[in-house]
Amino acid sequence: MATRSAPPLADLPLHGGDTPHDGAAQRQWRKRRRLSSVAADLPGRADAFLGRAGFDRGPWLAVGFASGIGAWFMLDTAWQWVAFMGLCGLTALIAIAGWRGRDDRSHLLIAVVTIASVLALGMTAIWARSATIGAEPIAYPRVLDLDGRILAREDQPAEGRTRLTLAIRDAETGRAMKVRVNVPQDRATPAMEEGARVRLKARLMPPSPPLLPGAYDFARAAWFQGLAATGSLIGPVDLIEPARKAAPLAEAQRTLSAHVRANMEGSAASIAAALASGDRGAISEADEAAMRDSGLTHLLSISGLHVSAIIAATYFLAIRLLALWPWLALRVRLPLAAALMGALAGIGYTLLTGAEVPTVRSCVGAVLVLIALALGREPLSLRMVAVAAIVVLALWPESLVGPSFQMSFAAVISIVALHNAGWAKRFLAPREQSWLARTARRVAMLFATGLLIEFALMPIVLFHFHRAGVYGAFANVLAIPLVTFVTMPLLALALLLDLVGAGAPVWWAAQMSLDLLLGLARFTAAQPGAVKLMPQMGLGTVLVIVGGLLWLALWRGRARLWGLIPVGIGVLVFLSTPIPDILVTRDGRHVGVTGESERLLVLRDSRSGFARDNLLELAGAEGEVLPFEDWPGARCSRDFCVLTLERGGHDWHLLMARSRDMVEERALAAACERADIVIADRFLPRSCQPSWLKADRRFLSREGGTAIYLEREGIRTVAQSQGEHGWWQGD
Repeated sequence: MATRSAPPLADLPLHGGDTPHDGAAQRQWRKRRRLSSVAADLPGRADAFLGRAGFDRGPWLAVGFASGIGAWFMLDTAWQWVAFMGLCGLTALIAIAGWRGRDDRSHLLIAVVTIASVLALGMTAIWARSATIGAEPIAYPRVLDLDGRILAREDQPAEGRTRLTLAIRDAETGRAMKVRVNVPQDRATPAMEEGARVRLKARLMPPSPPLLPGAYDFARAAWFQGLAATGSLIGPVDLIEPARKAAPLAEAQRTLSAHVRANMEGSAASIAAALASGDRGAISEADEAAMRDSGLTHLLSISGLHVSAIIAATYFLAIRLLALWPWLALRVRLPLAAALMGALAGIGYTLLTGAEVPTVRSCVGAVLVLIALALGREPLSLRMVAVAAIVVLALWPESLVGPSFQMSFAAVISIVALHNAGWAKRFLAPREQSWLARTARRVAMLFATGLLIEFALMPIVLFHFHRAGVYGAFANVLAIPLVTFVTMPLLALALLLDLVGAGAPVWWAAQMSLDLLLGLARFTAAQPGAVKLMPQMGLGTVLVIVGGLLWLALWRGRARLWGLIPVGIGVLVFLSTPIPDILVTRDGRHVGVTGESERLLVLRDSRSGFARDNLLELAGAEGEVLPFEDWPGARCSRDFCVLTLERGGHDWHLLMARSRDMVEERALAAACERADIVIADRFLPRSCQPSWLKADRRFLSREGGTAIYLEREGIRTVAQSQGEHGWWQGD
């Protein structure tokens, strides 16, 4: 009888036989091993990617610092701010403990530690800024007798008023406050300047929160300006004590502005005053609208274009004139001396025009360019832009959430990134060709730059202003060279020749150039489809798009193309963003309904354009509004309007109050019971119980302006984006 030999040990099943279950377990184990291997190697892969992509820490430090500031605005409470900074510190410590001494992760270690550090620094900077200069608003509207000193004066002849910022002491609480009062122009004497003491009566209001979700937040801006209240004059203004010492810069700005307007006529004079001194108070509303709708409004704000023109002209003239002095040319580096003069001219112009955020940014950047030129370095670099951004954000971290900072830096980053691209350098490289071909290349690059800037600014403009310009790039191709090479030099030359009384011919030429600019703006704005109102872009959407654009601008090589993914996702999300069906202002008096007519349906056709314009912008509607009482689908009485909307296969019944007259409670309760949504600018009794939403005075005081989306049964309120920041006074 034959015996079978025992199988080798390696062939024996360890768990009761080679079953299908055992094979699956082995495959799962091998899969886990591969996943753990990939996870363990992930930091090494990331470090190699940073090394290959040419990671430049300078620009990303500025992005991290700005992100820390932005996180403070997005997070709601103090414990969340502390937790954020603690998480940043913990992340840096873990990275140092885990990767220190490992050469294969040096790039990643530096990136993680520096970004975590600047994130925490950014949040610390804005928190400290808010705590030190934030002004608690007054609790309710009041009429007060004010006795205080003038801190700032802003003449606005186009509005027929002068704005006085006063330092006062509240008689009730005893605390010092800064308030801003609008004074009719005929009651504001020249003696009412910075440092003077005045006595007046004013109707004061706490700074207004956004009228609707996504609208301008004046309360936040006033908080960082230190304003506790704003208001208007009642009666006369008495000058109690003249200024002990004149404010030289403010006086120089007003004198320069008045001199420019005296030598020119019409709208051109107002534009020239803005270019020369930063005083935009005389620009009419129609001219502002034309410049805005044509995409040229950036020319009115003293920024890189104007500062660069002043510094470049000073540098060119200085180096040419100094070269005529042989003794100096043999002993001093002329580029260094010219750069110093250009820097002084730029700083003086910045101070003279009010030192606004775009001007400071431009001045810092221009001075860095001059330093680079003097040292023989590359003048246009993203590191230069990053230094300018960090300087501005360190001084005014709150400027991050304003359109001025965002648009200014978006434009500059776009220009620098484009002109540092390899294909752009090759396209603009000197070569043997006719002047016509060379000029054509420059014009083509200027047009490409304009298109890129329009594209980069589009998400920011849509987020803040809810409108998109179509022909801005075309208008800027003509307007930017006109202002840079014609208007600005003519204004400077005219002011210089006025020292000897010979500036009249040059003032005439400057007038013609600005008339041409305004003609271009009006022509562009008047074209069909020049401006398209769009529904509001959400904060998350704009952050995704801007993040992708930053990736495209700051990375090098093929790695930058990954930025197209978030840009594409953000655009798709924006295009699918629904328009609110119902918009309710914070006071409940103004209601807008979309989707029923080509025109926006409104509860009240107010004579005040502010509420109407906000409703139109946030609804993405154009043209005139249509009151409910004129709409066949609505039924209105003296006290209420009833409207039925069909959304998503469901009928929504709206009941909206038109007056504050007393109504019989039982009848009101019955009407509320038949309604899905009730909107009123007064307190409604508890017996009023609609089936879904009661947006009365109690609700709106707590939540603020409200946007209602019927198909998805959602609401969005101002309070949802405010948190516990000091400027929000919701009940």
